[in-house]
Amino acid sequence: MSRLRELADRTPPDRERYLDLLRALAIVAVVLGHWTVTVVVYDLSGSPDGHSALPELPWAYPLTWVAQVMPVFFLVGGYANAASLHSFRARGGDGAGWLLDRSNRLVRPTTVLVAVLMVGAAQASLAGVDSERIRTVAWFATIPLWFLAAYLAVVPLTPPMYALHRRFGLAVPLGLVVLVAAGDVARFAGHDTWGLGSFVFGWLAVHQVGFAWYDTHAGQPDRRRRLPTGRPAALAMLVGGLGVTVLLTVPGPYPVSMLNVPGERLANASPPSLALLTLFTAQLGLILLVRAPVERWLHRRRPWQAVIAVNSVVLTLFLWHLTAAILLVGALDAVGRLPTPSAGSAAWFAWRVPWVLMLAAVLAALVAVFGRVEARTLRRERTTPQPTSPVRGALVVAGYAAVVVALVVNSQTPKYAPEPYGLPVVALVAYLAGAGLLRLLTWIRPPLR
Repeated sequence: MSRLRELADRTPPDRERYLDLLRALAIVAVVLGHWTVTVVVYDLSGSPDGHSALPELPWAYPLTWVAQVMPVFFLVGGYANAASLHSFRARGGDGAGWLLDRSNRLVRPTTVLVAVLMVGAAQASLAGVDSERIRTVAWFATIPLWFLAAYLAVVPLTPPMYALHRRFGLAVPLGLVVLVAAGDVARFAGHDTWGLGSFVFGWLAVHQVGFAWYDTHAGQPDRRRRLPTGRPAALAMLVGGLGVTVLLTVPGPYPVSMLNVPGERLANASPPSLALLTLFTAQLGLILLVRAPVERWLHRRRPWQAVIAVNSVVLTLFLWHLTAAILLVGALDAVGRLPTPSAGSAAWFAWRVPWVLMLAAVLAALVAVFGRVEARTLRRERTTPQPTSPVRGALVVAGYAAVVVALVVNSQTPKYAPEPYGLPVVALVAYLAGAGLLRLLTWIRPPLR
């Protein structure tokens, strides 16, 4: 508590605290959403398994318009990346040095999860556990990594994309939205490969809006680079975004659910669709409408300390929340057969309360153990950046790319693939090599000039 009070007192008065709250709320919403929508069943072999309840709850599809908060995270990420890049360059740094500095918070906590899963899988393999079963457990635990892979792919594009933003402003995300729409047309025509670019174009579009918010906060005079934050503009975004989303989904060809549902012709979130981007427009309008009173509230000590506390371990919460579910299922199964009420039944809804409370307790224990890595990363001493040599810059890019490729390979590996180490060996080797290289480059700093 004393540390939180110290951090709260040291917060600059002009900090956009609202963005920190949005990040915390987005991750907490993801955690609670995954927990509440989970259905635990027993497979034919008598082992516990799980799946999403959404296919059995079509009436809940409109609720996913509130539950889908990943665009909010990319919005906050765009603001934070623009702010940190500006600060890093102002202190004499360059793009490669910024990427190495920025990767610390994202890669170090992720490495802990990957290492723990690898060691646990190796022990299970030595104990004779079937390799397909090992992969199934690791697959569930690493579901959060598919999103992290998308975000990690966007981060290194910040320097060139912010340069485009400085020149063309909000025309950049509009152009990216057109590319997403073109990808959707291809997907509807059965050419899914042509739509894969939306994984980058869609999230980049939202990320660019974060740049505009940063420039607005920084007092950028060029209106093309600023986000219209007035009440009329916010209302127009909210009403217009909702109206277009309804037209695209109810009479239109897009699914109503903004979370992926097995069997749907097109997924709105993987990759991002035009409907998801119009929904984000509505979300952005709502965010801007309530910004002023919430920002005033966050200048009180207690709520701001709570936001700081969550953000200090926010990635740890995200990375480990499904591992918490695996551990709880294993523990309950060990002492007796798990309750397996049908999704949507009264018993299933009643079970949500003790289920979420127990999961929260397990996750709290995991955060107490592993959250220190993320918290220490945030408290690292700020040093004066030095210009990056071409060789060092190439190594930074190579290490970072290896991490992203590894996470993508893991997300594309089937749930029941025979993987004795949980994650594919190629992905493990690439990830550990990339993360190790980034860590080594952090330790070996260039000489002062």
